[in-house]
Amino acid sequence: MVAVTPTQDPPLEIRPETAQEIIRLKIATLIDVRQPTEIELEGEIPEAESVPLFDLKKILGHKLTEEEQEILDCDLPTEKDARLFLSIINKHHYQKGNVLLCLCNSGKRSLHAAQLLRSMGYERAYSVAGGVRAWRELG
Repeated sequence: MVAVTPTQDPPLEIRPETAQEIIRLKIATLIDVRQPTEIELEGEIPEAESVPLFDLKKILGHKLTEEEQEILDCDLPTEKDARLFLSIINKHHYQKGNVLLCLCNSGKRSLHAAQLLRSMGYERAYSVAGGVRAWRELG
């Protein structure tokens, strides 16, 4: 465990073993930030709520990179996607201390999602290191 001083931000990544234990104990929300097409191709994580990262970035007013926009254009977000994301975030709005674990394929997008959530005041938002691949290796 890492000691955190008041001037030091907590780490953004959490080990998949730790994340699975926290989810098993039901003391965190697991957010899958993959695009719906990725989930269809690679399978869902039953414990996770799907909130695609690119939808999150657009809702928060962040500009997408050209590569992100190309991916998003292949699978356009729907009104339902935006409402789902807002409902999930609003569900936790008054509970900023909740642990939010973000998960993507490799851990790169989920790291960005955790940073975005922290910018919204969710100080206990983390990225699962290694993403879905590492999660599945554990069984």
